[in-house]
Amino acid sequence: MFDEKQIKELLSGNRAASNKRVIQTDEPTPYEEDKLKKKQMLVRDSFEMVGKYNMPLIKKQNIDLDKIEPWSYVKTKQNDVDNKHKTIHFFTYDWLFETVYNKPEEALEKLDQYYALLTPDFSMYFDMPRALQIYSTFKNRWCGAFWQKQGMRVIPTVACSDEASYDFCFDGIEVGSVVAVTTYARRKEFKKEFLRNYDKMLEVLKPSAIVCYGEAFDEMRGNIRAYSAFNHEELIAKLGLSEYTRKRLNGELYPSN
Repeated sequence: MFDEKQIKELLSGNRAASNKRVIQTDEPTPYEEDKLKKKQMLVRDSFEMVGKYNMPLIKKQNIDLDKIEPWSYVKTKQNDVDNKHKTIHFFTYDWLFETVYNKPEEALEKLDQYYALLTPDFSMYFDMPRALQIYSTFKNRWCGAFWQKQGMRVIPTVACSDEASYDFCFDGIEVGSVVAVTTYARRKEFKKEFLRNYDKMLEVLKPSAIVCYGEAFDEMRGNIRAYSAFNHEELIAKLGLSEYTRKRLNGELYPSN
């Protein structure tokens, strides 16, 4: 049993320990800030969400179509004085531009110097699991919403796989926006699929204009601005005239613009 003197000493020790506790403030510690940042990057819910699958919303913006000059993301660089008037597109392999989603702040150091950005064309193959198609669409929209928050001009790229993708592939884009599509593909059956998806896009989004990367098909309706995927002079210089001619006739040229 404790006597009265021991009890007083114990109580005095508890009070002393209590007085040594760190005073709480409203300012987060560096650890807490890092933890919150990592959680935000995981959750990705900092923008207005719409649709069945909570797609980040890319808002309609005024785009001067006369200033659109597509420039591939793979050609971007720091302090790109000669090309800062151009509009960046991502019609290339996913692995070449994944960092714009995985490390958005780092990518922004290059991207914020250009006139406008098309949202990344993450793959949307019809034989991909539906969950991955939805995720590709989400990444597309998230990048656009993030760039708009930084004050940049954004043109949402629309991609569909099959009719089942209509359940989500148009979400996150305001009706009446300027949108982007690509007609560049090597599959023979592409045209029929593309036109079906394109007509559905016109019905749902009613875009004010369509930026088309590649040659526009005659059947395409709307206010279309088409841009060639090929810099033929550059390709001839790189491949030589005979190899360039062979690849062009066989449909083997890879976009160079």
